[in-house]
Amino acid sequence: MAAPNVVRALLVILTIHLAGCGDGGTEAQRRGVGAACSIDLDCKEGLTCLAFKGGYCGLAECQNDAACPAGSACVAHDDGKNYCFLVCTDKPQCNLFRAVEEEANCSSSVTFVEGKTDVKACVPPSG
Repeated sequence: MAAPNVVRALLVILTIHLAGCGDGGTEAQRRGVGAACSIDLDCKEGLTCLAFKGGYCGLAECQNDAACPAGSACVAHDDGKNYCFLVCTDKPQCNLFRAVEEEANCSSSVTFVEGKTDVKACVPPSG
């Protein structure tokens, strides 16, 4: 099963290269919201490594979307805390910088602090 990992690695390299050549997507995507991490230093521009399986670069304790980078939203998680999670329309958007065994899901089954119903969020795996 090495081929899927090689393909994923090539896609990550291509994505990084293309992000450097254009606008790179939303502010949240450019800052790496949703990327896997082990420690805070793995995350960029003021994001922290949140304690989810594989880590999750983001922000904790948001009160509204204005506290989150554009392209992410404040989500009330089932652990009782609020987090800035990357918004998405499709699962691949959630996993550009995550290993297969630690993939996030693009889910509409989340509680957005501001009551959004027209978007989904990249939810990190539990574990």
